[in-house]
Amino acid sequence: MTEECRENSLCVEKDMDMDGSHFIYRQVSSKSIKVLDFDYKRCVGCGICVDICPTTALELGPMQEISTGLDAPPVMMDLEKCTFCSMCANFCPVHAFKITEEGDLPEKEEFPTFDSYVRMNEKCLPCALCKAACPEEAIEVEFTFPKKEEITPFKEDAEGEIEIDTEKCNFCGLCAEFCEAFLLIEKEKTPTDPQPFDMLLVDEDKCDYCVLCQDLCPEDAIKVKGEKRGEAPEIEGNVTVDNEKCTRCTWCQVVCPYDAVDIKKQFEGELNLIEANVDKCDPQGCHGCFNVCPSHLWYVPEEGAKIAAKYDYCTYCGACVNACPKDVMTVSRTKVNHTSIPDSPWAEQWKDAIDSMITGKRRHPDVSRTLEVEPEAHKEHVEVELPQVDDSLLKLAKERIEKAKPLLDNVKLRMMIEKENPEKLSDEIKKRLN
Repeated sequence: MTEECRENSLCVEKDMDMDGSHFIYRQVSSKSIKVLDFDYKRCVGCGICVDICPTTALELGPMQEISTGLDAPPVMMDLEKCTFCSMCANFCPVHAFKITEEGDLPEKEEFPTFDSYVRMNEKCLPCALCKAACPEEAIEVEFTFPKKEEITPFKEDAEGEIEIDTEKCNFCGLCAEFCEAFLLIEKEKTPTDPQPFDMLLVDEDKCDYCVLCQDLCPEDAIKVKGEKRGEAPEIEGNVTVDNEKCTRCTWCQVVCPYDAVDIKKQFEGELNLIEANVDKCDPQGCHGCFNVCPSHLWYVPEEGAKIAAKYDYCTYCGACVNACPKDVMTVSRTKVNHTSIPDSPWAEQWKDAIDSMITGKRRHPDVSRTLEVEPEAHKEHVEVELPQVDDSLLKLAKERIEKAKPLLDNVKLRMMIEKENPEKLSDEIKKRLN
């Protein structure tokens, strides 16, 4: 930062840097630093940030080419236009934008953001299904119950029988977590079949038929003939959701056999296929909507249509619409689930941004500063006698101005200048000067 900026609190400098896939934008003044971090690899190109930006500082890139392999940022910024207002960060559905602030900043209420969540309710055991099913690897499960070897050591040459009832087993994975004799076989997940496991196997060389797995199984799907040694533990553990990774796609909710997942999405809306254009789709050659969709909801049916979707997974971000070269689908939003908008000078801008995510119409302030005026008629030159300047009075006036300058750095006084009546303002200035 220049020496002039250090001395002048109104001086602001901006710069941009790159760190891997991250564009790092900075706004620096003598009193504060704001950093806007944009991870272009995380971005899906939904364009919500572009549509809501109050200064049109963001521009959507060539999404049809990007969605089919072009390595380029889906969104580009005009740094000179950006005011670091944080709208893009607060309303990015995939958290590609993040903003941090530090320094001497005016006190303000929290700006609105999405009011959405994924939570595990009291029905959660927990089990391993949600973690394995999550396409974004946003769920972690920590089991806290003791393992089989902690309760009873492996007994060599034990005899017995073990059987898995495949009709009852829901692949919750608790037996595999409890005892190394069990092995869950993973399979490729699809929108129509998000179940992450295909088979449960038992390695009888590692099984000593202790019967504990039978008592542990919540579905009564394991039958063991053997010598019971010890008591099966209570199922205990913790499930955490990484909100920076979670897209609210609902895969975890779909695979959970215990109705233990509660989800509130960022938007409510509707996804539709345009029947007249579906035949134009080439899902094998294009795959654009598949690649950008944060909900992983698109698939090619085995018979019939060229493309289909699991509509319940949709978060209504609209990335697929931007990626599709054939206008195969439409996305509309009917509601934005957001936190409250604080009563502040910026409230109307935030309200308009939120409304625009539904209406598609965004009002922007006129920043052109272009005025059209009628040309003035030429005026006859008149000599003007300049007033006499009293140097002593001029010196006193300059001293008073210098004395008043620090008051302009006071946030409270600046707010009074905007809102209070002149008499009250004059009294306050006199009091502070004295």
